[in-house]
Amino acid sequence: MMSDFLTPVARTTLTEDVCSKLAAHLVRGDWQEGDRLPSERELCKRLGVGRASLREAMKALELMGMIESRVGEGTFVCGRSDFLARPLFWSIVGSDETQVKELIEARRVMERELAMLAAARAQEKDLEKIEQLLNRMTQSVDKREVYMNADLDFHLAIAQAAYNRPLLNAVQLIRNVMRQWIQESLQVAGTASAALVQHKRIFEMISKKDSYAARAAMEEHLDSMAEVLLKVRATQNGNLRNAAT
Repeated sequence: MMSDFLTPVARTTLTEDVCSKLAAHLVRGDWQEGDRLPSERELCKRLGVGRASLREAMKALELMGMIESRVGEGTFVCGRSDFLARPLFWSIVGSDETQVKELIEARRVMERELAMLAAARAQEKDLEKIEQLLNRMTQSVDKREVYMNADLDFHLAIAQAAYNRPLLNAVQLIRNVMRQWIQESLQVAGTASAALVQHKRIFEMISKKDSYAARAAMEEHLDSMAEVLLKVRATQNGNLRNAAT
């Protein structure tokens, strides 16, 4: 694919110039989500830069979640929500306790309201989807990866059943954060079983169209899982401090 909008950068010795130029094209939508980028050779030719500078720039863009490399296929443009969510993802991956608590608070505020709306608005097809995911969790309590994906999809299905686009978009934006949260929490023995009981309660209240009970059940679940996450973080940070001494 010929990309006529690519022109040589002004300062070919600095990786950040290459990164900034490519990022600008990605943000403007010159390449769309799912597009395959030109080959490394083609990019070097059009930008007027060497391979070393280009490779470093591409690594930075991949780290930001703007592009992804697929072995044997090439480099592709990620969805905008992926690279907008990446700073939030690094916040929860990092060790700053204040940032983690703020993200926990944000998720609690959004998801308890989504559960309440879902109880009022969910259609039969939505309830069937949520129940299917609940069944998948039930069947995979001892299969961490399968359980984690079903858990995440359960929460996203509830968000979809609320029929509120801005709130759905907000949850989609932090889905990588949610995945990391679930992944870390499942390291603690018994978490999957405890969460499953809480998920069943949430679904029950949504099915009964009891909005306030659904809201309360979601809040209770998230508070419980937040406690687990913070304990995991405290243990990790303690291990890091001990290793440094």
